Amino acid sequence: MKHKGSTLDHPTEVKEKKSVGFDRASQASKKADLAGPGIGDYAELEKVLPSDYKSLLTRKETQKAIFHLRRYIEDNLCKELGLQMVQVPLIVDVESGVNDMLDRDGSRTPIQFHISNDRDKHPIDAQVVQAATKWKRVALRQFDCKPGEGICTDMRAVRKDYFLDHDHSAYVDQWDWERVVTAKERNVEFLKIIVQKIWKVLVGAEKFALEMFPALKDPRYPTLPEELTFLHAEELLDMYPNLPRKKRETAILQKYPAIFIVGIGWPLRDGYPHEMRAADYDDWITDTSAQTKKDTHGLNGDILVWNHVTQRRHELSSMGIRVNAETLRKQLEMSKLLDNLKFPYHQGIVNDVLPLSVGGGIGQSRTLMLLLRKAHLGEVSVTVWPKVLKEMCAKKEIFVLE
Repeated sequence: MKHKGSTLDHPTEVKEKKSVGFDRASQASKKADLAGPGIGDYAELEKVLPSDYKSLLTRKETQKAIFHLRRYIEDNLCKELGLQMVQVPLIVDVESGVNDMLDRDGSRTPIQFHISNDRDKHPIDAQVVQAATKWKRVALRQFDCKPGEGICTDMRAVRKDYFLDHDHSAYVDQWDWERVVTAKERNVEFLKIIVQKIWKVLVGAEKFALEMFPALKDPRYPTLPEELTFLHAEELLDMYPNLPRKKRETAILQKYPAIFIVGIGWPLRDGYPHEMRAADYDDWITDTSAQTKKDTHGLNGDILVWNHVTQRRHELSSMGIRVNAETLRKQLEMSKLLDNLKFPYHQGIVNDVLPLSVGGGIGQSRTLMLLLRKAHLGEVSVTVWPKVLKEMCAKKEIFVLE
């Protein structure tokens, strides 16, 4: 089901772009690439899954490592970013407007159900969260967080519209975090400082895992670099103008095995955003040309690494400085979603009731899969998988939890 007026069907209509050098075939593949995550075909997935795989840890060791790593990452995220662990909802009231729509084309909708409470005298229409992105900003006010303070959650969600492959699941677990910022901190350099702190935690977590389980030290799987490479989405497009987004990421990761792509959501020089982003949390519209000395927009981005087990790009985290009253209105207007201003969450931003913030989500199972050298998400999390995928994994000696 499509949300009313929720699509950016023709990104080129939003802002005139220079399209010289972009051939028609590459434009078509770029548009198709915006459709969403995942591989989308099990014949293709069978080629992706490694044929010579053997887990470096036993099943019991894997479970032990999971719980130690989760504790390490939570403790150190809180230490580095000034956060506190808090409780987070699994279901939210539809009327609150705090559920995460994930993008702005209406292709991934939440599970919704009716609670008939008190014989329908006091009913609630609820949704299972897809992420806690907007809820966290409301929670910052609820917990009276000041600039430099924030929250971290052990968030669980359901995303029913994903294609289930080796690193996409209907069951989602994330460290969803949010921190109060000042107006002066709403810039690219501050975003990079936050990203570097998160990267420090992830590199430290890998060292922790290798020390605890020496069997993970395998020359086939190089360790994470100490430093991330920062690239703007426009720079990446300039480097690979005829490649769609995922192939651009794959290409650059051959040169830099760990990157942070800045500026995701604004239409790039070819008329397409690097990837679609929801209109009401990350700020992807702010002009950052004064900071970058180039024609750039956006105060958000993704951490991606090269996964040496799967030999594929591997996204670990998406984050950004959040919209303020001005940029929320602009992004909703650009996405044809101004009707959303009626929701309490959106009113809280336009009326300056909710604090300015930076926040993001770090995929728990994605991170554990990488650090423990696993070939499939199902080795570190328990969820549902189709029979075809389970049989495929069994043939390749990939143990999927059930």
